[in-house]
Amino acid sequence: MRRSLVIAYIWADMTLSTTTGFRLLPGRLDAAAQARLRDEVLARAARAPFVTQVTPGGRPMSVRTTSFGALGWTTDRRGYRYEPHHPQTGEAWPDIPEVLLDLWAELADPATPPDACLVNFYGPQARMSLHQDRDEADFRFPVLSVSLGDTAVFRLGGARRGDPTRTLKLASGDVCLLAGEARLFHHGVDRILAGSSSLIPGGGRINLTLRRAAP
Repeated sequence: MRRSLVIAYIWADMTLSTTTGFRLLPGRLDAAAQARLRDEVLARAARAPFVTQVTPGGRPMSVRTTSFGALGWTTDRRGYRYEPHHPQTGEAWPDIPEVLLDLWAELADPATPPDACLVNFYGPQARMSLHQDRDEADFRFPVLSVSLGDTAVFRLGGARRGDPTRTLKLASGDVCLLAGEARLFHHGVDRILAGSSSLIPGGGRINLTLRRAAP
């Protein structure tokens, strides 16, 4: 039987618990489910290839990205935003895999489905600096994250950039939710533990984050 675990850390001036809206469900997807989702993701990425996007300041991101759903997260010198088409192919994004829609309905919002799934590929040197997910129209909808492949050292802070942070490991099959107060918590990836999983051909980590981008 799958068990869900709510992480509770007590920091100097903040308690991270169910009341914040952050949940971690280790091993929520078993090995067979991970393999099926990997195959679905890679098949879609063959139609909507991973690309190296640049920040508005012109810096290339260390992760490579693609998206599924009606809208895809995009960044370039014009800014951060959601677009209905792949920036290179001009084609509409592939659909969101059913297993992800089911997870969203179970853990996030059964009434309103996600319209965007950002897919980040982390190689061994990839990182993600502390940031908030603020490009969506309505912060009442959570962000649901699914990890596949190599383990990430994940850093979670608070609503203010200067709030204390803690790290935890996100392994293949883990699912975490940023909802409620935690919806705007700063978070990032310090490093990837290369070789910790054999799920992704050639290694690496794939992170899928489901969002409701449009109003």
